[in-house]
This record gives sequence, C-alpha cells and structure tokens, in this order.
Amino acid sequence: MTVLRSRANPRVRRWQRLVRDSRARRAEGRALIEGPRLVAAYLDCGGRPEALIVSEDGISGREIDGLAGRAGIAPVLVSNAVFRAMADADTPQGIAAEIVLPKARPSLRDSPCCVLLDGIQDAGNVGAILRSAAALGVRDVILGRGCADPWSPKVLRAGMGAHFSLLIAASRDPVADLERFGGIAACTVPRGGVPIAEADLTGRVLWILGAEGQGISRPLAARAGLKITIPMPGTAESLNVAAAAAICFYERSRQLSRWNVRS
Repeated sequence: MTVLRSRANPRVRRWQRLVRDSRARRAEGRALIEGPRLVAAYLDCGGRPEALIVSEDGISGREIDGLAGRAGIAPVLVSNAVFRAMADADTPQGIAAEIVLPKARPSLRDSPCCVLLDGIQDAGNVGAILRSAAALGVRDVILGRGCADPWSPKVLRAGMGAHFSLLIAASRDPVADLERFGGIAACTVPRGGVPIAEADLTGRVLWILGAEGQGISRPLAARAGLKITIPMPGTAESLNVAAAAAICFYERSRQLSRWNVRS
C-alpha cells in the first residue's frame, strides 16, 4: 500500500484546510472527523465516509483495523508525521474520516423540542450542549450568528458523536426561526423567573441559550414567553451555559417521563 509522506501532497493540504478553516468546510460541504470514537459514532448512525485516513502506527491497531473494515472503503495510508501535521488533536489517534456535512435542516413547525444558540463562541460549550441535547431528546439545533462552527474539530470532540443523531443548521434570522417554531420559547434568567421544577415543559419547547456574560440578544429575550430560573443554593452567581442547558433538557425529559407514566 502506498504511503503519503509529503505534507505538500494536494490531498493532504486539502484535508488540512478542512481541519483548520471553517470557510473551506462551508464551501465544500465537507469536514474531517478524528479519532476512533467519532469515526465509530459516524458509522453507527449509517454514515459513509468519503475518505478514511489512517496513520502508519494506526493501521496496525485492532480497533482502527475494524473501523476500516466497517467503512467499506480502502483507507488512505499516511506517515505518522503527515497525520500529526494534519490532525488537530494534541495526541492524534491514528484515524480520521472525510465526511459530507448533512444537508437536512430541522423542520421547526414540527419540532417537539429545539435549542437555539445565540452567540456562543466557546467551542467546548457548543459541543457539550450538543452532547446533552442528543442524550436528553432534543433533536433539533439552530445556531445564530457568532456561534462556534459546529463542525470544527474542538466542537466535534466535545460533542462526542452527538452531531450524527441531531439536525443542526445555521440561522440567518433567529427571530424568524423562533416565530416559525410556534411553540413555547424559553430562556433562563439568574433570578425572578419561574423555578424550573415548577415550569410546565411538557409541550413544544424551544430553548434559547446565549453566551455567558452577554446573554441572549434583546429581540430574542423579548420573545421568550417563559423565563426560567434554576435555583442555586450555593455561592456561585451563575452556571456555565452548557451546565444550564443540561439541567433544562433533563427537567423537560423528566417531566415528559412522568406525564407518560400517568397517561
């Protein structure tokens, strides 16, 4: 099997751009996912990679060899040095896949629950929110302007494979999307809102989450019909936005489970 050893190879340079440049990802509709966990999650959801890239050390591993067999395509073998130059992770794990970005968008009029992210720039927070959404039954995600690119390597790592079970789309007009949803629009406030355990979350809910400190924009805040406060008996003034999101998603899931049991 031929081994790509030059960083100047056109395929290698293109993959590097997909890793480092959000504009390249948007223009091509492609992204690179790294590591056995993400590649396995992609394959588990029925994904078929455009290319599978494996390092010389990686090809000898049983787990990576198994993933290469599942992918159904011949892997592209690259030198360890080329793989390290191409990968974003501090400790590359020897396998990456080029994937087509999903084109399906959330159908907001039909969505039972959606989350709208407003200006959340931290990649770790965006990825953690996506992970919680996938775990707790929030399938649809809308990202407003100023949010971290959901297909960047850092968001993908933090999402831990959640991307592949969600419908994720960018929004040009978050206010119009909120109105298109038509259900309850909910946001969190530090104080003065309905305690989360007392809020009725069993209907169609769109969660609006904003960046820490700045919060959500005024036009969106004005349209949030339900303002929720998460009681905090401790000394911290506020919660990390990803932690607050997980609590909100869990509480809705809990209420739906109790409602279904009573029904």
